Amino acid sequence: MGDSGMKSMQSEMRPGLSASLGGGTVFDPAIINTRALVIDSNPTARSIQAAQLRELGVGTVVQCGRVQDARRQLEAREFDIVLCEQEFTGDYSGQDLLNDLRRANLLPFSTVFVMVTSQASYAAVAEAAESALDSYLLKPHTAQALSERIQQSRQRKKILKDIFIAIDDGQFDLAAQLCVRRFEVKGAYWLYAARIGAELLLRLGKHDQARVLYEAVIATQALPWARLGVARAQIESGSGPAGRRTLESLISDQPGFADAYDVMGRVQVDQGQFAEALATYRTATQLTPGSITRLQRQGMLAFYLGEKEEAKKALERATLLGISSKMFDFQTVVLLAVTRFTDRDSKGLQRCLDNMNHALEKAPKSSRLQRFASVITIFNLMLKRQVAQVVAEVRAMAQDIKEGNFDFEAASNMVAMLAFLTAAELQLDDAEGWIDTLALRFCTTRSLSELLARAGQAHEPFATRIREQHNAITALAEQAMSHSLAGEPRAAAKSLLTAGARTMNAKLIDMARMVLQRHVDKIPDAIDLMGMADELKHRYAGGPPAAPMSADSARQSGGLVLRARDKDAPGDDAPVPAPGVTKPAASGNAA
Repeated sequence: MGDSGMKSMQSEMRPGLSASLGGGTVFDPAIINTRALVIDSNPTARSIQAAQLRELGVGTVVQCGRVQDARRQLEAREFDIVLCEQEFTGDYSGQDLLNDLRRANLLPFSTVFVMVTSQASYAAVAEAAESALDSYLLKPHTAQALSERIQQSRQRKKILKDIFIAIDDGQFDLAAQLCVRRFEVKGAYWLYAARIGAELLLRLGKHDQARVLYEAVIATQALPWARLGVARAQIESGSGPAGRRTLESLISDQPGFADAYDVMGRVQVDQGQFAEALATYRTATQLTPGSITRLQRQGMLAFYLGEKEEAKKALERATLLGISSKMFDFQTVVLLAVTRFTDRDSKGLQRCLDNMNHALEKAPKSSRLQRFASVITIFNLMLKRQVAQVVAEVRAMAQDIKEGNFDFEAASNMVAMLAFLTAAELQLDDAEGWIDTLALRFCTTRSLSELLARAGQAHEPFATRIREQHNAITALAEQAMSHSLAGEPRAAAKSLLTAGARTMNAKLIDMARMVLQRHVDKIPDAIDLMGMADELKHRYAGGPPAAPMSADSARQSGGLVLRARDKDAPGDDAPVPAPGVTKPAASGNAA
């Protein structure tokens, strides 16, 4: 990107900074009701910034000296203004904090986030623009400079208020139209509006329109987030090869853009290229060593690939950094517990169980956490050689494998558990039958089947059985479709429905629905059969199957978080508050 691109980024983030403010700061009467958080490891700098905010009229100022404490504050309550130092001792930076908060959907649009840094380099400006930062402030700064940044950022929130209200009300079509209109007329903050609009269009499934908008941004200035948006639009619309080429070009031009590696890793996992995906996730972690989500992805995939030491190191670090964070996924603790079991580390395994039970206390109705706790409990009992209890617990857990909410993650955990227990010389007469049931249900794609097989690699015969059942599902699908090719679509649909009901396999159920939709005029009882297919889909295939480490929580890599008002109460498996986090949190120094 040339100088013009950098200037455009700076002007988009700091519009009007060179304009006169009429000889003084414009007073915002509403600022008395705001709450601000100052994050800086230097107590003197922290106190000065807090005092400056109070002079501006900010009603409440909270101070934090550590990023970890700040993250807990931001997870527990909303702040109107955040001043965050960029550089901290260790690997975790202010930019890492911002990225993780965005990715975990923990930073509302209304919050003004200002990064305070001593780096005036192009890289710092580019990184700020990529994360949709509200503004940045160079040290040393005056109270006037701080006032300008805050007032201008709050002004942007006001100007784009109609867009944010539409998003908050779930009117995504309207919000997208408002964004596109502002972009087309190059109204104030048009670039930021374009990014929001493209994200909305992707959410609405309007991939071509999103791609056009991203490409229009690129034509104006080649921002990496826009190029990544084009790749995402291509991938999500089914143009995988084109999306991958766009990603490869972007990574070649911008090797330090971590979000591009996230998306590339997901593509590689979906295509079954696990070794390549691990290398990609490894690079993303090296670029952002304090990112909890990236450490978790790397650790999980390394675990499934049998890279025990790499998995253990990444999972341990993710747990150390994130166990008290809402960004933390407790699947990390499950896999870490397996490594503790294989190391015969009874104390480490007990810590994993304690952490899981702590999480379960906060969300006792979560079936996901209940299963996690059961897996770790079984490993803990096995390490203590309480074999009878282990067998009883495993049999109790196996009763759930035909339940509708028993998903791919639960299946991979159970396969891994059965494999490691069998490798530890525990004889379970029904183990092969359970493995077959899980494989027949969850072998829906080549990549997921291989991932499930790798979960069972501690006992190679299990991995072999899973691959054989994948072939069996493929054969069932081909046999059923042969009826359709022979001009008998009803026979094809019936065959797929019968096999889908027996195996609970989402692929077969979806194929039956597609046959019925395509040949509805040729099948007399198509409506009745479609009702059967819909019921099976609702029971066994309600959500898209996904590899645990390839899914993004709340935010797609390279995208913006679009927070809509939560109109429904959370269900059984709503996101779980992290241990030690309550609302409201009270730490730091409030004034």
